[in-house]
Amino acid sequence: MKKKILISAGGSGGHVIPAMAFYDHLKENFDVFLVLDKRGSSFINEKKYEYKIFQSPRLTLNFLKLPITLINLIISVIRSFFFLRKNKVDILLGTGGYMSVPICLAAKILNIKIYLFEPNMVIGRANKFLVKFCTKLFCYSDKIINFPKEYKGKIFVINHVLRKEIYNFNNFDKEETNNCTNLLIVGGSQGARFFDQNLKNSIINISKKYRLKIYHQISSSDFVDLEFFYKEHGIENVLFNFEDNIFNYINESNLAITRAGASTLSELAFLKVPFVAIPYKFATDNHQLENALDYEKYGCCWILKEEEFSQNKLTTLLLNIIQNKEDYLRKKKSLENFYYQNNWNDINEKLITCLNEN
Repeated sequence: MKKKILISAGGSGGHVIPAMAFYDHLKENFDVFLVLDKRGSSFINEKKYEYKIFQSPRLTLNFLKLPITLINLIISVIRSFFFLRKNKVDILLGTGGYMSVPICLAAKILNIKIYLFEPNMVIGRANKFLVKFCTKLFCYSDKIINFPKEYKGKIFVINHVLRKEIYNFNNFDKEETNNCTNLLIVGGSQGARFFDQNLKNSIINISKKYRLKIYHQISSSDFVDLEFFYKEHGIENVLFNFEDNIFNYINESNLAITRAGASTLSELAFLKVPFVAIPYKFATDNHQLENALDYEKYGCCWILKEEEFSQNKLTTLLLNIIQNKEDYLRKKKSLENFYYQNNWNDINEKLITCLNEN
């Protein structure tokens, strides 16, 4: 009889996307299902993935709200306890976020094996609290910032976990930017109004000198404004909201401007799209900047900090990228080297072996 694995994810696409990738990897060898909160369910393909909605309270360190937070946490742990016992879960895999806390605490009470996932270069606060309870923590590096030294032995380094569909696109040979710059603008699952509002002048300036086609992931409230903007300036474009399958747009692009969520950077890097990272400056513990810096040290990207951003700086950077073909090709080659060992079967075998260990 197959072991039953529950994958817990919630909140943003940054938690749900890797949960889907783990589901893809494990479904053939285990009885797998997902639990998501209501917000997380908006990022999943309900026809493909089996999941249940399990609402969890948002945890806060606000001193005035602490009594209410503790009461909500206790109630959520009790609900999680009965949910896990009813579904006879053998293994719990949490992909981070506040939703992981009560269900992992309940799993610990029930002596269910707990595995965690940390894709960022800075350990998330929930994972930092929960690591003491887990068997292993899957991550992409053994140099995670703020990781508790006493639990370093629990780190289990794996290659980047990607959804299965992305491997169908990996052999696509993109045009170089000097023929046409197919520019992808992607703000992650939450969208990025900063991008919607602050890239326009740079796009106009670039379009006057070079042929552009824009693939722009937008905040839904800005759709009409951006549709008018691109039409007014005669710039070819495709506008889209968060997509379960963004790979078509990445695959058509040869350059990207992006936030620096771990899942987005993994997908851009795997499909060898050099990118300008503009990390979200309010990301918890500045983890987006650390994610981008990890790619930069391997020569895979350019970084423009949001607090130092100006449209003139972005325009200059984009012009340099398009005009300096050698630098662009070096970035592309670095991405190819970064991911040359990443293949579905190797990751799959490593995950299954780890989860089957007694």
